[in-house]
Amino acid sequence: MSTTSTLQAPGSSHATPTAPDAQQAAALERARAGQMPLNDLLDLAQTWQNQGHTAQAVVLYAEWLAHNDAPLRHVACFNQGTLLAALQRDDEAEAAYAQALALFPNFQQARLNLGHALERKGQPEEALAQWQAVVDTTADTHHDAQNLRLHALNNMARLTETLRRFDQAEALMVKSLGLKAAQFDVLQHYVHIRQKQCEWPVWQPVAQVTRNQLLLGTSPLAMLGASDDPALQLLAAQRFVHDRLPAPPAVPLHSLGPKREGKIKIGYLSGDLCLHAVGLLTPELLELHDRERFEVYGFCWSKDDGTPQRARLIKALDHHVRIGHLDDTTAARLITSLGVDILIDLQGLTNGARPGILVQRPAPVQVSYLGFPGTCGIPGVDYILSDRFVLPPELEPFHTERPLHVPHCYQVSDRQREVAPTPTRAQYGLPEDAFVYCSFNNTFKFTDEVFNSWMKVLKAVPGSVLWLLADNDWARDNMLACALSHGVAPERLIFAPRVSPPEYLARFALADLMLDTFPYNAGTTASDALWMGLPILTLSGRSYISRMAGSLLTAAGLPDLITHTLPHYERSAIRLGQNPGRITSLKRYLAEQGRSSPLFDMPARVRDIEDALLPLAHAARQASHPT
Repeated sequence: MSTTSTLQAPGSSHATPTAPDAQQAAALERARAGQMPLNDLLDLAQTWQNQGHTAQAVVLYAEWLAHNDAPLRHVACFNQGTLLAALQRDDEAEAAYAQALALFPNFQQARLNLGHALERKGQPEEALAQWQAVVDTTADTHHDAQNLRLHALNNMARLTETLRRFDQAEALMVKSLGLKAAQFDVLQHYVHIRQKQCEWPVWQPVAQVTRNQLLLGTSPLAMLGASDDPALQLLAAQRFVHDRLPAPPAVPLHSLGPKREGKIKIGYLSGDLCLHAVGLLTPELLELHDRERFEVYGFCWSKDDGTPQRARLIKALDHHVRIGHLDDTTAARLITSLGVDILIDLQGLTNGARPGILVQRPAPVQVSYLGFPGTCGIPGVDYILSDRFVLPPELEPFHTERPLHVPHCYQVSDRQREVAPTPTRAQYGLPEDAFVYCSFNNTFKFTDEVFNSWMKVLKAVPGSVLWLLADNDWARDNMLACALSHGVAPERLIFAPRVSPPEYLARFALADLMLDTFPYNAGTTASDALWMGLPILTLSGRSYISRMAGSLLTAAGLPDLITHTLPHYERSAIRLGQNPGRITSLKRYLAEQGRSSPLFDMPARVRDIEDALLPLAHAARQASHPT
C-alpha cells in the first residue's frame, strides 16, 4: 500500500495580513483624526471585508473607536465584533460585544452574538444566560421582538440538545413553536428529539402546529425511523434538498477538470472517519482496494478523536485530504482538480453532511453508500450502492439514485474488530437463567408500535428480560412507563451502559436473541451481533432501511429469521423465546459457519464493489475523451 499523504487546498494556509496600501493608510488616518462619519466607516469596512481585508477592517474599527465619541458607537463595536468572530478571534469578539452592551444595554443583537462567541469558547452556561436575557428583556414594543425571541429560544434549544438536556431542549422548542408554527428547522428538531426520548407519538401537535406541518417538517433522518412508506422518505429528502441546497450548476464541475487517466481515482467523502458507526464498518473496505486498479482518496472533515480506529482509517487511504476548513465550493473544486473518477458519499443527509459539495458534481460518477440508508434526493448523486434484497425493483421508483447492485450483500464490515474478554451476566445485572432478548440500537429507532410488540413478547415468555441501551433518562422512563401499562414489571427491562467498542462486542455473547427495530433496522449493530454469533430477528418492510438486516441475514445464511409483518415478527420472537434449543442451534451455526459466510468475506465484497464501479468510471472517461 502506498504511503498516506495529507493534502492542503491551494491558498488554504493562514496568510499574514498584508500591509495597508495607500488608500487604507489614508482611511486609517481619517479615523484617527476623528474625520470619518459613522456611515463612511460602515461602508468602508464592508468594502474591505468584501475584498478579503477583514483584519484591516477590524483595525479600522479599532482606530475609529479610539478617537471618536459619536452617539452610535455601539453600532461600530457590534460590527467590529462580527468581524472578529469571522476571524475566530472570539475573546476579542466577546469584548467588542460587551462594550456595545455597556454603551447600549438594550442592544439585543449584540447579546445574541455574545452568546455565540461564548458558546464557541466552550462556555455553554454563559451563552444560555445571554440568550435567556434576550427572551426576558425584549420589550413587546420592539419592532423585531418576535424574531429576537425566536433566535434566542432556538439557539437555547439547539445548545441544550447538544448538551443532551433533551427535556429542556424540547420545552424550548415548544415555546418557539408557540410563537411561530411555521419553522421548518425547529419542527425537524422537535420531531427528532421526541424520537430520542421515546416520547410516543412523535408526531404530537403543539400550539398551532398542524399534523401536516409536523409531517412535512420531519427531517430525512427522522423519517427513516418514523415511517416505512418509501414515498414519505422520498418526500422528506426532496423537501430538505429543495430548502437547503443550491441549484446544480449549468455545467458540472468535473467537466472543467483535468483529463482522467491512469489508475481509477476513487474518493470517499465523509465526516465520520473516526469512532463512528461508518468508521467502524469501513477500514477493510479502504484497506482491501486493489491498488493495481485504484488510487484511494479520503475527503474528510471528521473530528480527530485520537482513537486507534481513526489512525487505522487514515493509514488505509493513499491520500487523506482534509476539507473541514474549506467551504463547499472550494472543496468541490479541489476534488475536481485532483481528477477523481468516482466520489462515494458516506454521509448522505445525516448530521454534519455536506451535500453542497455533491450538487456541484466534482466527479463524473457519484455514489451514495452506508451513511444514509435510503434515498438522499441530492442532484448529482447518480447511484446508491445496494443489493437485490435491500433494494428490490418495486422500491426503485422511490429513489432518485439508480441502484448499483452487488452480489450477496451491500454492507461491508471489519473482520479485525477488537473484542474484550467475555463478561458474566452478573456483571450486567442479567438473570442467569432468563431468556435475554436485546436491542442495542439507538433509542431514536424505537417506535411505539414495535415496543408495544416487545412487551407482548415478554408477557408471553415468562422469565424473559429485554436488555436495552441506556441512552438517556427520558427514554428510559418512557419505556418503563410503557412496560407498566402492559403489566410488565420494571425489572424485566435491563439497561446497559455505554462502553468501549471491544466491551460492547463482548457482551453480545450474554444475550439469546437480538430483536431488530423497525422501520429503522440495525446496520452496524446487526453486523456486530452476527459477527459475535448472536442471531437477530428482523422485520423487513417496504423501504431500503427496513430491509438492511434482512440483507445481512440472507448473506449469512439465516433467511428464516426475516419476517414481513408485525404479527409474524411477534409470533416468531415468542416462539424462539419458548424454544431455547432453536437458539442453541442458531448460535452453533453462526459459531461454525457465520464468519465464513458471504456476509463476512470482505475481500470478495470489496471486489464486488470494485467490479460494479469500474465500468462506470471507464464509461465516464470514454464519454469525456472519446477516441
